[in-house]
Amino acid sequence: MIKKINVQQLKTLSPELCAGDKVLLSGTVFTSRDAAHKRITELLEKGEPVPYDLDGSVIYYAGPTGTKEGMVIGSCGPTTSGRMDKFSPDFLDRGLAAMIGKGERSQPVIDAIIRNKAVYFCAVGGAGALACKCIKSCEVIAFEDLGCESVKKLYIEDFPLTVAIDCHGGNIFSEGRKMYCRL
Repeated sequence: MIKKINVQQLKTLSPELCAGDKVLLSGTVFTSRDAAHKRITELLEKGEPVPYDLDGSVIYYAGPTGTKEGMVIGSCGPTTSGRMDKFSPDFLDRGLAAMIGKGERSQPVIDAIIRNKAVYFCAVGGAGALACKCIKSCEVIAFEDLGCESVKKLYIEDFPLTVAIDCHGGNIFSEGRKMYCRL
């Protein structure tokens, strides 16, 4: 069964999500990658305002390609999440509700997901041209000088995701390996 969820519901519904669940997510998410995470962390350390409120937010680790005529955004597939692992525990402790990306996460990130009752979603890698069809609006809100890695505010509708790590410690990466090895 596929669960339709709005971003605003994530803080409440995350305890009901389990690793392996399929989700269609709708609402506002923010793109952010390595360089933007570094700048956001520097702003937080200085006590200065950040581009968006981390509390209850969803970060999509993506660097969309240029927008073609008649489209809201170019190809917008996930990037490898592990590159943001050094920043993620702090962001989660500040209320981040979810992250969207691809690939495994480090133990400190998994611990922060559990501690904060958050969730890590995986999007299908290599399908950025299809993913962009679920993005209904796109606005650069910070660090425009970073080009494709600028922070963008996206409005998504029925964006297909899989719960990769849930707030109970369920993890499709470790559990999937165990299941595969038993076969």
